[in-house]
Amino acid sequence: MFENSENTKIENQGKSKLIKNILSAIEKNNKTFVVPPGDDAAIIPFIKNKQIVLASNTLVEDVNFDIIYTPLKHLGYKSITTSISNIYAMNATPEYILVNIAFSNKYTMEAIEELYSGINLACNKYKILLAGGDTNTAPKGLTISVSVVGSVNLKNYVLRSTCQKGDLLCVSGDLGGAYMGFHLLEREKRIFMENKNFKPDIEAYNYIIERQLKPEARKDIIELFDSKSIKPTSMTDLSNGLADGMRKIAEQSKVGFDIYENKLPIDNQTLQLASEMNLDATMCILSGGEDYELLFTISQNDYEKIKSNIDITVIGYATAETGICSLITPNGTKTEIKTIN
Repeated sequence: MFENSENTKIENQGKSKLIKNILSAIEKNNKTFVVPPGDDAAIIPFIKNKQIVLASNTLVEDVNFDIIYTPLKHLGYKSITTSISNIYAMNATPEYILVNIAFSNKYTMEAIEELYSGINLACNKYKILLAGGDTNTAPKGLTISVSVVGSVNLKNYVLRSTCQKGDLLCVSGDLGGAYMGFHLLEREKRIFMENKNFKPDIEAYNYIIERQLKPEARKDIIELFDSKSIKPTSMTDLSNGLADGMRKIAEQSKVGFDIYENKLPIDNQTLQLASEMNLDATMCILSGGEDYELLFTISQNDYEKIKSNIDITVIGYATAETGICSLITPNGTKTEIKTIN
């Protein structure tokens, strides 16, 4: 897709031209900037009476994404949402981002601009300001590194280490969809590589494909906490599966968790494809990744505030068994969930 002679090779235009095109998409007159991007560095005002929250994330071609089935616009969008998810997991608000990219000569000017169109789309949706970054060449592939600057009120940030025995374990949205979307795309890729005339028919699974290619960050859940005066007792985002998220909170809070299999939220498309591929749906939820939902605990006193919300599911509770996470099946069997650190 990048060999098209109608596309503009970056070496013919120069990196400065590429940067100029990228900067042209940034709203330079935004009064939030003291000095907008375009100088040696952008300058932003210090955020009074708040803590500064920092996070970063890197996506590497053929490690974190496959360009064969990943549209560049989706990739740009995903690079932002997966990065700001870490900020929301602290009960904080992302404010600014810096984006660094390195790419090989197979990527044209138009390809990089398409990538940035997705970046700008995410920034506009989540009301984040792109404060600059860097571009560089690479011998192979594409690497995107995103740094996020966020803010949080002095008493509002939430850690993984502050869960208490008896707290309710909750999760936003549904789980396992992104993992199954990945398996579907990989299956279709294998068929395509054997037969280049193959046209995949995957409309029945549009939801889980989008979960993989264009995940959303759960800003709405953080806004819900604020509107309901809820401060979670612990929280993390689910980038590597439910089991990994539970382990992180359990180890740092020195608690355990019991969760109920029949309470795990899963979409029908995820269930259907797991059955089609002979995969255990519960294992997809526990071990699959990239859902970027929020896993959090709340005091039992806050249960009434969230019990009617269809986008939050209580899946279990914290126990005194430090570091031990267990799955309780519908027939009452209790099995310890093992994870690889």
